[in-house]
Amino acid sequence: MDWTVWLTIAAVVALGLAITAGVLLVRVFAARRLLLDAGIPLRDKALFWVAVIYTISPVDLIPDPVYLDDIGVLLLALRSLHAAASAVRQPGAVGAARTPEATSAKEPDPA
Repeated sequence: MDWTVWLTIAAVVALGLAITAGVLLVRVFAARRLLLDAGIPLRDKALFWVAVIYTISPVDLIPDPVYLDDIGVLLLALRSLHAAASAVRQPGAVGAARTPEATSAKEPDPA
């Protein structure tokens, strides 16, 4: 194979990785509504902003033509945020947000 074939393959792979990173970034921004949920730990909310800043910043672990590190950080942020949100929504989960019904004291039945 000559260099044009290798260059074309590299360009297609780089474009695919860039599109994947872009789609994940859009999903992270779509999940930002979870940041308003009071039951989600601050650590998971901070991970959201770290992922966004890392993806946008020019400083990377792997140079920018390869977006594998950006994709990994975005996937980690999405999984962490959604896992925390599902833990909050499950009744009886550790760290779950209390609903008004769960926090109100039961009144004794008049006997």
